[in-house]
Amino acid sequence: MAKFIIQGRKKLAGTFAVLGAKNAAVKMLAASIMIKGETTIHNVPRILDILRMIEVIESIGVKTSFEGNTLKIDASRVNSFEPNEDPIKKLRGAVVIIGPLLSLFGEAKFFEPGGCIIGARPIDYHIKAFEDMGVETNYSQENNRYHLKANGSYRGGDKDISLEEMSVTTTENALMAAVLRKGKTTIRICACEPEIVDLANFLNQAGAKITGAGTNTIVVEGVDKLNPTEYTEYTVMPDRIEAGTIAIAAAICGGKVEITNIIPEHLSLVLNKFKNSNVDYQIEKTDKVYSKMIVDQKRELIAPNTKWIDTRPYPGFPTDLQSPFAVLMTQANGRSKIFETLFEARFDYVKWLVEMGANIEVVNPFIVEITGPTKLQGKKIESSDLRGGAALLLAGLCAEGKTEIENVEFIDRGYENIDIRLNKLGASIERTN
Repeated sequence: MAKFIIQGRKKLAGTFAVLGAKNAAVKMLAASIMIKGETTIHNVPRILDILRMIEVIESIGVKTSFEGNTLKIDASRVNSFEPNEDPIKKLRGAVVIIGPLLSLFGEAKFFEPGGCIIGARPIDYHIKAFEDMGVETNYSQENNRYHLKANGSYRGGDKDISLEEMSVTTTENALMAAVLRKGKTTIRICACEPEIVDLANFLNQAGAKITGAGTNTIVVEGVDKLNPTEYTEYTVMPDRIEAGTIAIAAAICGGKVEITNIIPEHLSLVLNKFKNSNVDYQIEKTDKVYSKMIVDQKRELIAPNTKWIDTRPYPGFPTDLQSPFAVLMTQANGRSKIFETLFEARFDYVKWLVEMGANIEVVNPFIVEITGPTKLQGKKIESSDLRGGAALLLAGLCAEGKTEIENVEFIDRGYENIDIRLNKLGASIERTN
């Protein structure tokens, strides 16, 4: 296992280019198995979650070539509806391969997925959506394997289903399961995240007929096939979570950092919280779609005047920025509360911030109260999930002395070469085994 050794209290300065959104790219890899030809996807982050999803699709006959941040996928010889167990058990997001497999084969065999331990994330809602579409499910407790098989009603006719909650991956799985089935599928109570819109745009460019992505009702008109390579060259949208994480790093470390390749509309509520916390930033348009954020922290950080941060489905405050924002609040004057509404085990990182000197009270598994500012001290700490690990990295950057973070593979799941890219801004991060 690798670890980071961080010498803290270094000012950051320079330009940081945001890469493609992990939560969009992983789903596009799954969707690409439905395209009988070569797909080229640009701006794909070279992170562990992507490498594991490549393993998943290669295990069913896909050929891939990954150069720089461009991934070529040849799915002309997909030959199985049962992906290998090993990569599935390392990647929670691999659950989204089920929808494409059902579209292709009308059948899927799938092991219980693994991933970060941030709370219970059963795939029951996915199964319920598939069953409402006409899929029969068998589960083997002995080997934790699902066997899903389409019945006659799945293969034809219009369907109108309602999801159990506004789950991002359930929304994506259901819409992908509908792409190649005959008839119109109306999916209600959908999540509205920008990554879902990006996935729908990717599939529509390949010949799918999906409308309503980004709203609570998505309609999919089934098509016979998706188009080959000349129609399927696509660039992944920038990662709003990476952008927010680096903005927080700049605010707590000081210095002037330009964060390029962002879409401000995807961060509207986060930017409001930054404004209420005295984060000194400005947004400049660079073209019709993208902008850059310039963070040049001069003022004292303060707790937001609303006092509360509560995570919600988009366009609410993203749960993936909850832990980095907590680090920002340890450096802000005042008292703030964070209410995590989505995952009951997402405050695991807090014990390490307290070890470093943060004044944080865990009120219950969903609420913490933070009093700042506090001077954090470098310690030996340990990452246990992706976003919590990112928060500990931020804490190490602004702490006095040396911080050692174990298990940084969790951080590598979502941030490409984050140590190298931060070092270019002036950080001091050494990666060791």
